[in-house]
Amino acid sequence: MTEQLVKSTTQEAGEALGYPFPRTSPLEPCPHYARLRATSPVQQVRMPSGDPAYLVTTYEDVRTVLSDARFSRAATTRPDAPRMGKATQNFRSLLNMDAPEHTRVRKLVSREFTARRVNELRPRIQEHTDRFLDAMEASGSPADLIPALAFPLPVTMICELLGVPFEDREKFGSWSATFLAAGSLPAEEVLASQVALRDYLAEQVALKRANPGSDLLSALVSIHDTDEGRLDEQELIFLGISLLVAGHETTVNQIGNSVLALLTHPEELAAVREDPERIGRATEELLRMYPPGDEALLRIALEDVELSGTVVPAGSAVLPSLGSANRDACQFTNADVLDIDREVNPHLTFGQGTHYCLGSGLARAELQIAVGTLLRRFPNLRLAADKDELPRPEGRLVHGVTSLPVAW
Repeated sequence: MTEQLVKSTTQEAGEALGYPFPRTSPLEPCPHYARLRATSPVQQVRMPSGDPAYLVTTYEDVRTVLSDARFSRAATTRPDAPRMGKATQNFRSLLNMDAPEHTRVRKLVSREFTARRVNELRPRIQEHTDRFLDAMEASGSPADLIPALAFPLPVTMICELLGVPFEDREKFGSWSATFLAAGSLPAEEVLASQVALRDYLAEQVALKRANPGSDLLSALVSIHDTDEGRLDEQELIFLGISLLVAGHETTVNQIGNSVLALLTHPEELAAVREDPERIGRATEELLRMYPPGDEALLRIALEDVELSGTVVPAGSAVLPSLGSANRDACQFTNADVLDIDREVNPHLTFGQGTHYCLGSGLARAELQIAVGTLLRRFPNLRLAADKDELPRPEGRLVHGVTSLPVAW
C-alpha cells in the first residue's frame, strides 16, 4: 500500500515527490515517511509554489537542520528564495530571524513564557477551562468540542497575555487560517491576510501607545518608545503577529488531536482517567504521536551540507519533518505505539535550537489542564461521530479537525 501511495504521488520515475503529502486522518501517520526514513532519508520534493526542496525525515537529521546555523530562516525572506506557498512572506518576524537579531528580539518577550510565569498563569487557565466546560455542560450533550473548548481556551489566553480584545477572535482567526495556507489559496488572498494582520496589529500598537496597560503588547510598545534600538516599529508589529498566530493556532489543533486520540484508544483513556497524574507524560506522548503539523518552518542551506549521505547544495530549501522524526524507530522504542507512560520522550514537536517554541510551556499547561479537566468532569465522554468522517482543515500546514462532536 505504501508503495502504491508513493507511486501515485510521483508523476514519473525520478521526479520529485509532490509535497505536502495527502493525509487521510490527523491520527494516521503519512505512509511515505517510514519508507523515506529507510530508503531516502533526504528526499527531493516539490512544494505547492513549484519550488524544489529537500525533505529531511530522520530524527538526527531533523535535529541538525533545526539547530545548525548553516540552515537559515532569515534567508527565506530573500526575494529569490524558494518558498512553500505561492505568496512571498518577506516581513521581519521573530520566526524569520537568525541570531543575533533573533536572540535580541526573543529576549524582549521570553520573560513572559518562563516556567515561573507559566505556573502563575495556571490558575487562570484552569478558571477559563472550567468556565468553558460549564457552558458546554449547560448546553447539553452532544457538543462540538472545538468551539466549546479547543478554540476559545488558547485564544483567550493569548489575547489576555498580549492585551488584544477577545471579541476580535473571529477576525484574526480567519486571517491566521489564510496566513497558514500551504498553497491551496491564491497568492493575492494570502497576501491580503498578511496585510490585514499587519494593519490590525498596527492599530493595537497605536491603542496601547495612547492607553498602555499591564499586558505584553503595552510593554513592547514601551520598550520601542524608550529605546528604539532594541525594537523598531516593524519588528514590534510583526512580533505581535507572530505571538498572536502561533499562540493559538497550533494549540487549538493539538487539543482536538489529543482528545480525539484518547477517545479512540480506550485502554490509554482508561489509564489517564484512573490516574490523573499521568496527564503530564500523556501530553508529551500525544504531542509526539499527533503533532499539529508535519514539518517545521522552511530553512535555506547557507552552504553545502551533507545529511545521511546526501549533499544538500547551498541555496537549497530544506523541510525538516517533525512528524517523521517523532516516529523514527532509531530514537523511539515502538515508535508507532501510543504509550502514555513513555519515560524518555525527546520529541521535536516544539522544535530544537534557536527557534525552539517560545510558548511551549504555556501550550503544555493549556493541554494538560484542558484535557485533564475534560476527562475528570465528563467520565463518560465519547465520540459522537465517525472518526473517519470528521471535517479537517483543507490546504493548511496544520493537522487537526475543525469539528469534534462529543457526548456524555
